[in-house]
Amino acid sequence: MPNTLAAPCFAELLIKKSRFIACVQPMTDRAAAQAVVARLKAEHPGAAHVCWALLAGGQSAAVDDGEPSGTAGRPMLDVLRHQDLEGVLATVVRYFGGVKLGAGGLVRAYTDGVAQALLKAERIAIVKSRELRCAVPYALEGMLRRELEAAGAALLDVSHGNDVAFHFSLPDDAAGALVARLNEAGNGRLSWLDDPTRDS
Repeated sequence: MPNTLAAPCFAELLIKKSRFIACVQPMTDRAAAQAVVARLKAEHPGAAHVCWALLAGGQSAAVDDGEPSGTAGRPMLDVLRHQDLEGVLATVVRYFGGVKLGAGGLVRAYTDGVAQALLKAERIAIVKSRELRCAVPYALEGMLRRELEAAGAALLDVSHGNDVAFHFSLPDDAAGALVARLNEAGNGRLSWLDDPTRDS
């Protein structure tokens, strides 16, 4: 199960006089990540490189920012993938110390920076949820509310018209069992306003 991070975490490495400032943080998308990188460049005008890697909702990025190709962004991205993370941005600001590290040294420095920052990070499991909508006669409203509460579903909206319409969400892996239970308890008087069997 993929995880994201609760909050930003930092690590700093000094390797052959070069200073590497690594940060890992939760991130929603590429545009937000680019805004963070732009801010880092403004905050560190003397830095030689601001390299970054992103895994967020199918959007990934690996940016070397002037380091030799494949020595920074890609290794950083590999660390995020290896740790089964999602919705995470890794950045490393490098101040060049005058001693070249070589390709292998750079890969180690960037991966170590991200790995060190991740050691301090609190992880949060990403639970895929599903939203469902159904309608019941007024006589079944209490039963439906009790079933939703017992299943740990979050009630998003209830509207009262000819019937009572419910809009709720719950963990994806619990949806099938709840749908079956509600169909049985409703005795044919519960109607789904969307297909409860489809993947969201």
